[in-house]
Amino acid sequence: MSHAHEHVSNTKRIWMVFGLLSVVTTVEVFLGIIRPDFLFMHNFISMNLLNWVFIILTLYKAYYIVWAFMHMEGEKSSLRWAVVATVIFLVLYILFILLVEADYIYEVFKNSTIKWNF
Repeated sequence: MSHAHEHVSNTKRIWMVFGLLSVVTTVEVFLGIIRPDFLFMHNFISMNLLNWVFIILTLYKAYYIVWAFMHMEGEKSSLRWAVVATVIFLVLYILFILLVEADYIYEVFKNSTIKWNF
């Protein structure tokens, strides 16, 4: 009984993933260096739009790394959603907590007799 397996090269896929993640990282670095005013000076939910762009691009990179390197594209839909939905919920939850707490601390320092000492 012969089991002939054909070897499939993943070189093209690896370079595609590397290229995509490099482009997204380059965009993040470029935006961080030039800090465009239309993103930096406008706020959305107590945070400037540039920070939201960074968060979204970072989440995209994290999702794509899981998708490509942990081979999630070959798994069943229910397992993919179980992993992705959990991560999305936890990230949104921690963002909510961080934004609410940071806004509270900012208001305390802004409107009270406590002074900024850092």
